[in-house]
Amino acid sequence: MLRPKKISVNNQETLEIVWEDGKKHSFPLNFLRDESPDAGNKGETILWTHYPPPPQGPDKPGKYQIADIQKVGGYAIQIFWKDGASDGIYSWDLLRNWGEQIEKNREG
Repeated sequence: MLRPKKISVNNQETLEIVWEDGKKHSFPLNFLRDESPDAGNKGETILWTHYPPPPQGPDKPGKYQIADIQKVGGYAIQIFWKDGASDGIYSWDLLRNWGEQIEKNREG
């Protein structure tokens, strides 16, 4: 498993990761937030009920701005968003996979 050497937030627009092998990936913050790997975001909450989830209200200010990033063990980060959300653990493997996919999409 590759680990990041450096993680930085650039102008509250992207999260940049430089990996141990020197590869660099840049993630738009709206992508990271919208694709958060938390159970509620991925629809797992509806497994426990027969009703659809309640409708979402308007976005809170700061939804796509990072307040803090904390390391989770030696395998992931947790992002704390300025609107108070902090669910979802972003593993190194997940971030590396997303970074490779984003890179492929940009190339063509």
